[in-house]
Amino acid sequence: MDRFDRYWIGILAGLILPAAFALIYIDVMNLWYPLQTFQFQAGSVLSKLLLVSVFPDLALIFVFYTTDTWRLSKGVLIGALPYILASLVIAL
Repeated sequence: MDRFDRYWIGILAGLILPAAFALIYIDVMNLWYPLQTFQFQAGSVLSKLLLVSVFPDLALIFVFYTTDTWRLSKGVLIGALPYILASLVIAL
């Protein structure tokens, strides 16, 4: 596991996993119609969607933390920061 303990792998996983989870969440919860017709308040729904999409990153950080791959878990946290910051900016 030491060969995968790299910051850039964690950053890529931290950026890709929330986007994939958000697309799956939108598909499962049937949010395509409200997103296409803009029948929602952008500040509330979009910021909550961004925060929900970060949850898999937090689970991944926990798994990497328990397996002592510190650089990988730090990279995932750094990759999750843009989603968290975007959610806070949209909510305000």
